[in-house]
Amino acid sequence: MKLSISSWALAAGIVSLVAPMAWANEDDADEMVREGIRQILSAEKEQLWYEGVYRVRGEVPLGYRAGGTAIACTALLAAPWVGKEEARQAKIEGGLDFILESLDHPLLSAEYPGGYDVRGWAHIYVLEFLVRFNDSDRLPRGRRGEIDEGIRFCVEALEQTEIPGAGGWNYSRSRVATQSSPPSSMMTAAAVLALIRARKAGADVDPEVVVRAMDALERGRVSSGAFQYSVNPDRVLPKGFDSVPGAIARTPICEVALYLGNRGTVERIRKSVDDFFEHWKHLENRRKQAGTHAPPYMIAPYYFFFGHRYAAEAIEFLPAEEREAYRGRMRDLLVKVRDADGTWNDRVFPRSKNYSTAMAVLSLTCPVRSRPPRWAKRRVY
Repeated sequence: MKLSISSWALAAGIVSLVAPMAWANEDDADEMVREGIRQILSAEKEQLWYEGVYRVRGEVPLGYRAGGTAIACTALLAAPWVGKEEARQAKIEGGLDFILESLDHPLLSAEYPGGYDVRGWAHIYVLEFLVRFNDSDRLPRGRRGEIDEGIRFCVEALEQTEIPGAGGWNYSRSRVATQSSPPSSMMTAAAVLALIRARKAGADVDPEVVVRAMDALERGRVSSGAFQYSVNPDRVLPKGFDSVPGAIARTPICEVALYLGNRGTVERIRKSVDDFFEHWKHLENRRKQAGTHAPPYMIAPYYFFFGHRYAAEAIEFLPAEEREAYRGRMRDLLVKVRDADGTWNDRVFPRSKNYSTAMAVLSLTCPVRSRPPRWAKRRVY
């Protein structure tokens, strides 16, 4: 018997029986997810990497390679399974081997050299994948120890690469690693979610690091509800980076991270999702375009599926009776931007279609995935 997303969600009591899932534009969401999984399974190891304009000695940096592989494996793990699915299991275990090997490389060490360096993205998404894999029924016998060690490594790497004096994280910092720099709100929020999951799974997470990261996110929230790209309360730009249209891909994840720390509200999350849909066209204008940040809103193409995934996750924090209408709007958008071969891609690089497809799969499967737990029952100062 085929296990679909909708039947799985109904069986789990996640979707209301009076609001059945209605997939958009005659496209079946189950088919979209299945085809996305098939595409990821058909990719060679090197095609799972995320690719951007940044290079290290002419090559795709290891942070993108390990982080992109982790995101693809997380999507493979998250989508509904039918039976044992040996091919999917083998792809995940192959990705795990590559990721664990990569963690031993100096380019992913906690010795942050300063400047522009994307190793933190690997620490975040490898941590998320390892925690989810460790907690799944797909974990092979005999591998829990090395996965636990990988989790410990990523937690400690994030703690050691925290921005001194500011809290949070950024892939573009001062060339002197010991100097303070403005945190990246989108990276900081993603790290907070990964650390919260790791803490729930039993990892030893320094609470002060998470508190400082949430402090940084609060400083980056401006009066419009948008979040600054780089947190600097003394330099709020009313247009471009700091405008609502310029921030819609990062505001939902920031609001969710703050909500989990009892520093946000459902109303703020709802506004972030409403803003995402209202100003989505500005994201779409930058999809598959060359370059990075472009006026008027300084949107880079790599915001696109990052934003969809975390707006979809934010929807799951809304009251149950509201979620299906928002899910339907998200499905409409993902149908609209799906390529003819059943994949998605936010960049001009062919290799990035697997990252984008994985993020789309994660967006579509949000209703049947667990939410991160609350960090604190009361506000922590």
